[in-house]
Amino acid sequence: MGSAVWGDGDPEGVRQRAAEDMKNTARLAQKLGVKTVIGFTGSKIWKYVAMFPPVPQSVIDEGYQDFADRWNPILDVFDECGVRFAHEVHPSEIAYDYWTTQRTLEAIGHREAFGLNWDPSHFMWQEIDPVSFITDFADRIYHVDCKDIRVRVTGRNTRLGSHLPWGDPRRGWDFVSFGRGDVPWDAAFRALRSIGYEGPISIEWEDAGMDRLHGAKEALAHLKTLDYPISEVSFDAAFSQQG
Repeated sequence: MGSAVWGDGDPEGVRQRAAEDMKNTARLAQKLGVKTVIGFTGSKIWKYVAMFPPVPQSVIDEGYQDFADRWNPILDVFDECGVRFAHEVHPSEIAYDYWTTQRTLEAIGHREAFGLNWDPSHFMWQEIDPVSFITDFADRIYHVDCKDIRVRVTGRNTRLGSHLPWGDPRRGWDFVSFGRGDVPWDAAFRALRSIGYEGPISIEWEDAGMDRLHGAKEALAHLKTLDYPISEVSFDAAFSQQG
């Protein structure tokens, strides 16, 4: 965070200055010809993810209202600039799984300026189906991140990471080079084709156990294997021909 945004560190002042930076990001994107900005929103209620200590429903409702109150003015500027915001569904954010994504879109009235960055790496350890997420939120997939993950929940290795560093074999999940993990990439790309997605495909590479230059080359090669043409005819068309 830049010193201009941080200022004196007063939390509300930081939020207001950060909001202005987001508006300026939309204006800059417009000047650069960028149509989609990818990022995070933060969340006032992430700390209640375990719902303990318990809080009344009104606290959760107010959290989504706070998100809407802060982001609608930002999205107004995105609309003015003809730019869209793609929120990455991610732990610590207002939308981090399937139902919180639905609730987030409802909070801002499903306005078109706000969509999603589909990144399946954090879906897998939460046991969210990344493929049905594509089809269920078809009109909101504004950007795609290809980031892979390997999940090994063993009874000792857990889903919450155990405060262990990346690459530690005791972790229940870890990021790996694209194509070496558990994400069902072929099914995901078929789903993206089915919804007519034509936006960017970005490889986000994080693998603590592999050299990054080797990994970048390998990841790109694997991605190209998924870029195959769609059949122009039904596979059973031959059986419908009359002799």
